[in-house]
Amino acid sequence: MTVTPHTRYLASRYDVVIVGAGPAGMAAAVAARERGAERILLVDREADPGGILLQCIHAGFGLHVFDEEITGPEYAGRYLEQVLEHDVDILTDAYVMDVSPDLRVKLMSPDIGVSTVDAGAVVLAMGARERTRGAIRIPGDRPSGVYTAGLAQKMVNLDGYLPGRRAAILGSGDIGLIMARRLALEGVEVVGVFELLPYASGLTRNIVQCLHDLDIPLHLSTTVAAIHGRDRLERITVAPVDDERQPQLDAGWDLDVDTLLLSIGLIPDAELARTLGVQMDGVTGGPIVDGCMETTRPGVFAAGNVVHINDLADWVSQEAVVAGDAAAASVTGAQRPRQDVRIVPGDNVAYVVPHTVASDGTHTLSFRVRRPITGPTLLRLGDVHRRKLRAAVPAEMVTVKVGPKLLEEVRDDVLRIDAVPAEEVAT
Repeated sequence: MTVTPHTRYLASRYDVVIVGAGPAGMAAAVAARERGAERILLVDREADPGGILLQCIHAGFGLHVFDEEITGPEYAGRYLEQVLEHDVDILTDAYVMDVSPDLRVKLMSPDIGVSTVDAGAVVLAMGARERTRGAIRIPGDRPSGVYTAGLAQKMVNLDGYLPGRRAAILGSGDIGLIMARRLALEGVEVVGVFELLPYASGLTRNIVQCLHDLDIPLHLSTTVAAIHGRDRLERITVAPVDDERQPQLDAGWDLDVDTLLLSIGLIPDAELARTLGVQMDGVTGGPIVDGCMETTRPGVFAAGNVVHINDLADWVSQEAVVAGDAAAASVTGAQRPRQDVRIVPGDNVAYVVPHTVASDGTHTLSFRVRRPITGPTLLRLGDVHRRKLRAAVPAEMVTVKVGPKLLEEVRDDVLRIDAVPAEEVAT
């Protein structure tokens, strides 16, 4: 999908400037326009809008937003059509260099050079980036053949190159699982997926469809302990880990491979948020936001994977609709609801987004558990309300809706969320 930028000449002022034209940015742009924002600028550093969706040629997108299962490029294309229909200005191959305290956005691109526009509101929608080998410090040289899973996905799906002929994958994140299947279908021998944790990090459906259906082994509590090869990867040493997640080399073994994909987690691409001085969540690595997806810096909103890592692009888009709507409302003078209830992660809950909400509104809370609960799970929402889940595992984000009836009953304007095995409560 190639799109000529919708604008080569910038206006001096925009109601809303959105940084990132992936699923979050495009959804926010459409929502802001429908809320009444007159001029919207969508900025992206890539040549084409769509973000990571353009290289995700597998199905599994759109079930929640479009009520049908489509591929990543199709999902991006549908949103791009809406963006263009809503007369949103698009500036691709461009970088946002800075946002001043009075929301003056400094941009740089080959088409416009360095320019500054005034914004009534800014939405951060930069998505996430992959953790690399440097984050886990695998011993060994630096031969070719070691890639992040996302880079390998781009090579195969967009550029038409195979990274190698015999591959191993470290980490069971969703991109790694999807690439295990993709490589196998292209004739690459995938010797196995190796996961440091005692449970998989990806969605259950990807474990089944990408590994079980193709007889690709998954080794839990196992890691890559060493990389061997000078110019090109020749082999890896894998080993089980102990309770402290340290490799037990005496029980390890070597595997001859020419390719190693790293699927060891995503991190919010939040450097711009940090430079803006917004308050950050130490667990998610993204900005703290309220029920309108506004950060602690007035007029700056954020949504999608730049806030926390979502499982589905659909959820990213739904979250971005809230941000885009609220950003437009802040410009058009609509009264902003007071965010008077603080959401606190409790027992076995790693984080909750948003971090504060309005007691008189309805909100979707998203969170992940710290430890897997494979059986019936009880969610405690404050002191009174209880909800049940069939299971809760760290790999799958939990969403729950809360409304005024529940929020007005919380004590001291704090709603704590716990996720515990139902049997523990019963006993």
